[in-house]
Amino acid sequence: MKIDADRFRVRPGERVRLKKWPTRVKPFYASKAESEELLARHVEKLAELQNLLYADDRYALLLVFQAMDAAGKDSCIKHVMSGVNPQGCQVYSFKHPSAEELDHDFLWRTQRALPERGRIGIFNRSYYEEVLIVRVHPEILRAQKLPRERLDEGEVWEDRYRSIADMEAHLHRNGTRIVKFFLHVSKDEQRERFLARIDEPDKNWKFSSKDVEERKYWKDYMRAYEDCLAATSTKRSPWYVVPADDKANARLIVSRIVVETLKRLDMSYPQPDPARRRELRALRRLLAK
Repeated sequence: MKIDADRFRVRPGERVRLKKWPTRVKPFYASKAESEELLARHVEKLAELQNLLYADDRYALLLVFQAMDAAGKDSCIKHVMSGVNPQGCQVYSFKHPSAEELDHDFLWRTQRALPERGRIGIFNRSYYEEVLIVRVHPEILRAQKLPRERLDEGEVWEDRYRSIADMEAHLHRNGTRIVKFFLHVSKDEQRERFLARIDEPDKNWKFSSKDVEERKYWKDYMRAYEDCLAATSTKRSPWYVVPADDKANARLIVSRIVVETLKRLDMSYPQPDPARRRELRALRRLLAK
């Protein structure tokens, strides 16, 4: 079954109501074996395109992953990027900001981690946390040392959406292509995954009481995500709402979108000029002796 990536894309200016976006869709595979085979094909193609991206050296790709806890971000990144050359890929996870980071604007710490040309960068959580968790927990905002006149919470989010959109447009103009994934998991599925983390000893380390505490803010998070997706999904830097209750299906969707994004880039392997071709022929004759 062909994966229509456009089906999951948030249109620019679209009003987002996450209750209307499915957390599970009909699988794009008939069996576990088929899902693994399809993913392997995507991974193989991604590896080819990454090699071309590196050789062409004019574009960078930034993949942003956001989701509620237990939605499968880590495993999705692990499986989708399993065939990528580690030298051409970098993954960053952003936790609570340090004292140094709090002394800068909210985009500073992530800008330092942007991928250079020829490489793929992955943000496991990102600058979008500043309009998600910070919005749900305004006490974090009050600790960010903003000028007092900017602490009007009615305006700060719109200001941040604008800053994010401007930054992403700037990056696009300079060759960085940005694709953003919201792994959309249901509250019931999250609960089942939390229970598994309690019941299975090798998953205990993934679970903390804070995870349960955050579930109390589920509706607040959904509203924050809705506003964020609507305000920052653009033609050039789109958001994709990926149904994440089925992890295998989510990986197929994400990998397909990444492959299609790279295929659309105008990339080619560098062609040697006449002088370089003469040099190569001479070196070949030398080696052939």
